[in-house]
Amino acid sequence: MDHVSSWDFTLANYDAVWGFMVQLGLLLLFLMLGNILRRMIPLFRKCLIPSALLGGGLLLAVDVICKQFDFTLVDNRLMQVITYHCLAIGFAAMSLKTEKSTHKTNRSQVVEFGALQGGSYMLQAFVGLGITLILFFLTQHGEKVVSYICGLILPLAFGQGPGNALSWDINFTNTPATQFAGNGSFGLSLASIGFVVASIFGVLYINIHKKRGNLYVRKSNPSQEIVDQTNPSGAEIPDNESVDKFTIQVGFVALAYALSFGLMFLLGKLSAFTNSIAWGFNFLWASLAAMLIRFVVKHLRRGNLMHREYINNYQMDRISGFSFDLMIVAGVAAIEINDIKNYILPIVILSLVGTLITYIYIRMVAKECFKGFEHEFFLMCFGTMTGTASNGMILMKEIDPGLRTPTSSLYILSNFPAMVMIAPLLFLLSFASQSVTNAVIACAIFFVLWLAYTVYMFRRRIFKKKYQGKPENIWKDEA
Repeated sequence: MDHVSSWDFTLANYDAVWGFMVQLGLLLLFLMLGNILRRMIPLFRKCLIPSALLGGGLLLAVDVICKQFDFTLVDNRLMQVITYHCLAIGFAAMSLKTEKSTHKTNRSQVVEFGALQGGSYMLQAFVGLGITLILFFLTQHGEKVVSYICGLILPLAFGQGPGNALSWDINFTNTPATQFAGNGSFGLSLASIGFVVASIFGVLYINIHKKRGNLYVRKSNPSQEIVDQTNPSGAEIPDNESVDKFTIQVGFVALAYALSFGLMFLLGKLSAFTNSIAWGFNFLWASLAAMLIRFVVKHLRRGNLMHREYINNYQMDRISGFSFDLMIVAGVAAIEINDIKNYILPIVILSLVGTLITYIYIRMVAKECFKGFEHEFFLMCFGTMTGTASNGMILMKEIDPGLRTPTSSLYILSNFPAMVMIAPLLFLLSFASQSVTNAVIACAIFFVLWLAYTVYMFRRRIFKKKYQGKPENIWKDEA
């Protein structure tokens, strides 16, 4: 009989037994410290800086100090892995939620919201890639050559947060033709700056327009009933079942991620091209798998083959919120200062220009397409396109705490058209990284797509004769 070697749970097996738990504990500990900082320092509260961002920055600072004494506190590789997976888990939980609109929404505005998200991504991609292409041509004969591809990380960092920025930073780093060595830190740095931009510029926008008198806080509807968020319909499984309700929600998310892994595995085996896009879009495949599960559950309920509602929107929000908080802390903590020393110039230029163009573009579209609630819409979209959906929702709730405007409903309903319009960017990432020529072609395609989406949103102004009569995009508060 073969003797199975024994092992114990002491520090002799630190990496195998304690490594992950210690790093997870650090993330949660510094997340709570970030929340304490936010509560104690009024400036952070007034600027709506997320607690997760403060916690991640504090953990990064402590790790930098520890390294001066040859002690490594943070496992950067593990933090990158956590960031990568938390993005997909959060998207899966969000996509499993039942889409329920609480307002009468205009179909054209749903498509316009999707077009705006697509147009914002294309604008950030076109401008970001254009900037680094120019820097590449100006520096290619010097000692420090700026990679032509790093500007393409701007829409991923600002629009989708640390997870996807990290994933494609690593992909570009592993592509020899790009001459890029971000090692994940470049994308994570841009994403962290995006959170700050979303918070500070959003707060400045609110205060400036309040002083001008063209923005006011909408009161909550007093007749709105308070609903039991854990079982709003009364048809869900009770909390005292043999399996906890929250465990069921986690199981659905795990099933969605398992299905997405199977899809990524198959795509990885098909060809070199499908392999290049498979693993970098774990959040996309997780979302699609979650939508499939939601579709099946919905039809099982309709056919009376499933008699209870197993998916709870409130708890799915908690799962996605936890995942995104963890992703932000881990993403900031995973930044390696030495990896971004050579990229300070492109990071500064991309952050400044990216913020400016995103602000101007979304402001113009909000005034054109979403009259009657343009400020609420601007805050939601600007926060989302520089930080995350959570940033956008927090900013929007500052002036619409009762969700009286259709902004949140439009965001929910626009997910599919937005995904379709953003798809060209996602599928051109790998193509653009193969050579400078490909990058120039991709940059031109991004410009054409941005122009097409913009023409669609401004079609009423461009084709005035066709759209005479009462505008269909004006919303009025009926209360």
